[in-house]
Amino acid sequence: MTEEKKTTNFIYNIIDKDLEEGTYGQKVHTRFPPEPNGYLHIGHAKSICLNFGTALKYGGKCNLRYDDTNPLKEDEEYVNSIEEDVKWLGFEWDDRLWASDYFDEMYESAIILIKKGKAYVDDLTAEEMKAYRGTLKEPGKESPYRNRSVEENLKLFEEMKEGKYKDGEKVLRAKIDMSSPNINMRDPVIYRIAHASHHNTGDKWCIYPMYDFAHPIEDAIEGITHSICTLEFEDHRPLYEWTLNEVGKWPTPPKQIEFARLNITNTIMSKRKLKKLVDDGSVEGWDDPRMPTIAGIRRRGYTPESIRDFCERIGVAKANSTVDEGLLEYCLRDDLQNKVESRNVVEDPIKVIITNYPEDQTEQLEMENNRNNDELGVRTVPFSRELWIDGADFMEVPVKKYFRLFPGNEVRFKGAYFITCNEVVKNEDGSIKELLCTYDPATKSGEGFEGRKVKGTIHWVDAKTAVKVKIRNYGTLMKKDENGDDVFNPDSLEETFGYAEPSLMEAQPGERFQFFRHGYYIADTKLTTDTEKVFNKIVDLKSSFKINK
Repeated sequence: MTEEKKTTNFIYNIIDKDLEEGTYGQKVHTRFPPEPNGYLHIGHAKSICLNFGTALKYGGKCNLRYDDTNPLKEDEEYVNSIEEDVKWLGFEWDDRLWASDYFDEMYESAIILIKKGKAYVDDLTAEEMKAYRGTLKEPGKESPYRNRSVEENLKLFEEMKEGKYKDGEKVLRAKIDMSSPNINMRDPVIYRIAHASHHNTGDKWCIYPMYDFAHPIEDAIEGITHSICTLEFEDHRPLYEWTLNEVGKWPTPPKQIEFARLNITNTIMSKRKLKKLVDDGSVEGWDDPRMPTIAGIRRRGYTPESIRDFCERIGVAKANSTVDEGLLEYCLRDDLQNKVESRNVVEDPIKVIITNYPEDQTEQLEMENNRNNDELGVRTVPFSRELWIDGADFMEVPVKKYFRLFPGNEVRFKGAYFITCNEVVKNEDGSIKELLCTYDPATKSGEGFEGRKVKGTIHWVDAKTAVKVKIRNYGTLMKKDENGDDVFNPDSLEETFGYAEPSLMEAQPGERFQFFRHGYYIADTKLTTDTEKVFNKIVDLKSSFKINK
């Protein structure tokens, strides 16, 4: 292994050491444990790639395990979306499991702790417990119920299980150290009462384990070797290890390893904030193409290859940082540039009439589908007397160094001829009605003519055969208000229309194209029909972002 590898993925270094020492034999077993209370976002993609990718690297296994310990927040819709996201990213789980599969064993583990004098039933309210907890500078204060006898705790915990008490009336707490500098170790709650039906266990339980108690037990039962978590769980690791050691069933317990979570500039990574946008109708849903959910970026047109490449490039770190969104877009362009076919589409269209071109004639001109990939072949595009050009490609009074079309100037129409603008015809309101132009038949593209050169090349669409398409361009989902808070940006979606070459009428939902000189687009998977074509902008063609190679 190279020194570079040793410094870029410390998790692999830990696993390599465990394999050398035979800590878990030659076994590597990871898991991805989402809570089914919302759609996964791109931050979760890093964890998916890391957990599943680690298992693949070492020829091990990776479980998909749902953390369904809170029946009040979970929904089957979220379960289905999570599985679709994992598969879309290119991974398959070895076992699909549920935390609730282990409720019986978790309950038995809690009984073990009570019998060892390591857990007790507490009657303090949530507010009282918070007051007793202390601060980072001051130790906590012991609950007056902390020294109940083992017999009393067993009796009360059984009564909690039987439904004798209301939600919040009692909890089960681990008995650790109320003066610990780590607040997570100050007698944390490990079971609470919740009279709610569970999607998996129905009404069997009215007490449910807390995540910090359930998580290590789930890992141990499944034989997980390396429990890879984001950095916010670092302070919870002592409780993870305490739980496994005190329950004492597993001689070689799992090892929790924390890594820095993914933060990206201009990107919201909060399920709560994203859910609010969905609930208040600011966006079309969890898969709105503006959303940073995996479902959203999939509909936006991102590719799984680009996401995996992005996660590989950012590496695995021990300290939180923020990645420039330009790197994500770089990975996307890098993946698309050799696999996507080009099409001509004009926005803000202006009519061009070539006055010296035969009125009843139409040519079929040959154009390359992808200049970077000859294997994608060529297509034919109709050309006739009346054409559409992009509004940005004409200026009546050109600025300095403007080399596109203006009165008296000659440009190349890509794949066609040299065209000269002779006259601007306007409507009564002063807007441009059409441009009267002439062409030079001797300058047909591909015929090897020599002589004149032009500085500008623009694209076009044949007016007689053009199809009208809806185009959705996207901006930043959130913006800062006057107080510096993140708020929804109502201008994050701009819907417009354009004229496209006729082949785009055959575009299927999910099919990607490069719109020449505009960017990469995808036929929207929900809105595109046989009669209406709706395209989402995936990413611009170019960026000022520079990657360090």
